[in-house]
Amino acid sequence: MKKLIIHGGRRLSGEVTIGGAKNSTVALIPAAILAETPVKFDSVPDILDVYNLQAILSSMNVNSTFKGGELMIDPTAIVESELPSTAIKSLRASYYFMGSLLGRFGRATVTFPGGDNIGPRPIDQHIKGFEALGATVYEENDTVYINAENGLKAARIFLDVVSVGATMNIIMAAVHAEGTTILENAAREPEIIDLATFLNNMGAQIRGAGTDVIRITGVSRLESKNTHTIIPDRIEAGTYLALAAAQGDGVLVKNVIPEHLESFTAKLLEMGVKLDVREDSIYVPKSVDLQPIQIKTAPFPGFATDLQQPVTPLLTLANGESVVHETIYPERTRHVPELQKLGMVVSNPEHGKMVVAQCSDFHGARVSAAEIRAGAALVSAGLMADGVTEVINAEHVLRGYDRIVYKLTMLNADIEIAEE
Repeated sequence: MKKLIIHGGRRLSGEVTIGGAKNSTVALIPAAILAETPVKFDSVPDILDVYNLQAILSSMNVNSTFKGGELMIDPTAIVESELPSTAIKSLRASYYFMGSLLGRFGRATVTFPGGDNIGPRPIDQHIKGFEALGATVYEENDTVYINAENGLKAARIFLDVVSVGATMNIIMAAVHAEGTTILENAAREPEIIDLATFLNNMGAQIRGAGTDVIRITGVSRLESKNTHTIIPDRIEAGTYLALAAAQGDGVLVKNVIPEHLESFTAKLLEMGVKLDVREDSIYVPKSVDLQPIQIKTAPFPGFATDLQQPVTPLLTLANGESVVHETIYPERTRHVPELQKLGMVVSNPEHGKMVVAQCSDFHGARVSAAEIRAGAALVSAGLMADGVTEVINAEHVLRGYDRIVYKLTMLNADIEIAEE
């Protein structure tokens, strides 16, 4: 087990370059096995999830190499095999292998994945989509068995709830289905557009990604002809923007797509953070006299649930009480008691509602990262606090943030990884 040791109170300045999107990467890697040729990605984030996905690929005789942000995957000798439960259980996004294996082989067996514990995230919409395409699905002992003996056939599918995971999984399963699948009430996140772009460049026929109606016309073969560059990580970008507003003396956040962050940057501007939004970067000056705000999480293009925790430490600097309503995952509040240990005044959440009061007397403490974004909030709070903060269960943070210790060190933070 690893921990992060933070000597807080230092002001941050300089520039930081955002890596490729984690939430794209963890779907693109499973999608690579749909290809009949080697696949190459660049701007791949250096996070633990990538290495766990490589272990899963290796179990299927799929070779991969990862160096300097470039990931090569060769699925040409792929074989069906039992996926390693250790890697599966450490990584929620391993459920994307359900869609890619179903698309590739017409069947899939996947142990129910682990990953972040932020309350129930059922896969019923994934299963609904697979069954509509002609597969039979049953669950037993935390394992999902999917089989389309008679092949996959196009269908009209309406998602009962907007689900990023189900949208991506159904796209991957449907790329080889016979006919044109129409997916309605689909999620609209930029990462879905990224997945569709990757598949379309290999010969898939996917239209409407980024809207709530996506049409997938099945094709018989996918071939990679060029390198796919993964989009910048809007959640990593938002985390650094919030930290720069809270503790920075002038920070330039590079390699961002500002349009992907509009709901988030609008709230920073509402607080009084004087952002300088440029073509592919955002400059955050030293921020003073911040005002309280209200945040309500929503599916894209609304305020991302993944950013409500990283922004919470910043809210403690506002002149009054801010309110956060978590509507996507009401149980995503495990950062609150840990922030309280650091001296932050955040009410105990009720039905996903948190009240954040003004406070400036932060002190170091030993805290635990329950999941990726909670861990990011604790890192930010530790950098703002006086004294030493230890963030245990740091693997959660390392799963989702590209070279976070290096990047923060380059911004003048005093942070290191140590063994627990």
